[in-house]
Amino acid sequence: MRRIIAGFMVAMLAVAGWSRAQEEKSAPRPRARELGIKPGLLEPGPDNAITDVAGVRVGRVTLHEDLPGGKAVRTGVTAILPHDGNVFREKVAGAVYVFNAFGKLVGSTQVNELGQIETPILLTNTLSVWDAAAALVDWMLALPGNQNVRSINPLVGETNDGYLNDIRGRHVKAEHVRRALESAKPGPVEEGAVGAGAGTVAFGWKGGIGTSSRKIPTPRDPDAKFAAYTVGVLVQTNFGGRLTMDGVPVWRELQPARERAASVRGAAIPADGSCMIIVATDAPLDARQLRRLAARAMLGMARTGSTGSHGSGDFVIAFSTNNRYAMRQKQSLPIALVREDDLSVFFEAVIDATEEAIYNSLLRATSVRGDQGHTVEAIPIEKLRELLKKYGRGK
Repeated sequence: MRRIIAGFMVAMLAVAGWSRAQEEKSAPRPRARELGIKPGLLEPGPDNAITDVAGVRVGRVTLHEDLPGGKAVRTGVTAILPHDGNVFREKVAGAVYVFNAFGKLVGSTQVNELGQIETPILLTNTLSVWDAAAALVDWMLALPGNQNVRSINPLVGETNDGYLNDIRGRHVKAEHVRRALESAKPGPVEEGAVGAGAGTVAFGWKGGIGTSSRKIPTPRDPDAKFAAYTVGVLVQTNFGGRLTMDGVPVWRELQPARERAASVRGAAIPADGSCMIIVATDAPLDARQLRRLAARAMLGMARTGSTGSHGSGDFVIAFSTNNRYAMRQKQSLPIALVREDDLSVFFEAVIDATEEAIYNSLLRATSVRGDQGHTVEAIPIEKLRELLKKYGRGK
């Protein structure tokens, strides 16, 4: 009898969540700052996005299709291009930081060995990583100037969207990768259930793509070796834990339908999942410094309530648009790197921007009904607003 009651409650909660989602679609969903959530003291760039780093462009393709037999395609591709040139012929300094390696990140070993990134970065779903990598290689080989290239290192990350998406169908094709790359542009970045975030789930709510940025102020120290720079972050959220926003324990009072139903059964909700974090900066950092910067992004993820569970694949890819390796030169030109003593403000920037990007991925996402009728609710904005006010946060 207990199982029957629990099953009935799950069904009713799912229907209620879907009804709320339909109502919310008529109104635009806010970003974190529109709710008064402003992590840290540093100010964001003009679009509060990774594209505030000059030259960085983001493109995406979202796949949304209902198939026979209750199957559904809810996935996509997100492409991050470090600059508008041929990245293979003008590589950028880069690094990969692995917090928990339960994931598939194609190309990471060469990046950490050489300290260079030579292709755009792609994000997609787990079982489409290799198809996306092959398509990226084809696209790069076809670029003017790459006619004689015999080796290329595609950089492709993923999270598993198999709860909402027919992931075994491997629906991401070469044409989708090309469209994502060729549609990449600067300016505002669409967030939520789009591109590689179409089928992801975060803290039991609908997750997705989120982004944020921070401006690095000119230091008071007249001997400092950097002027004003920008740090930008883009995330693909698909992980669990206990959701905390601006220090408020949201998880205690506002839970998704599946978690509420599990509480009735006395069952625990697993915190597994993954998060891909892309960090860009126009500061002249080398690969070692970028790896240090990437590692601090995990502190921003921790602020949101991640527990770094066994099954969570959490990776950070960082690059500098200011530190490039041009193939047309016999050797790269020397640059004045940011001093070690000046890195702390960059660490602060990436932590705050990562935290806010994760919030944006949740807030901008809409509820999704996907594979086999599975439904994941978007976090309800008005209830969240009330909860934030209860704790003296937000507006």
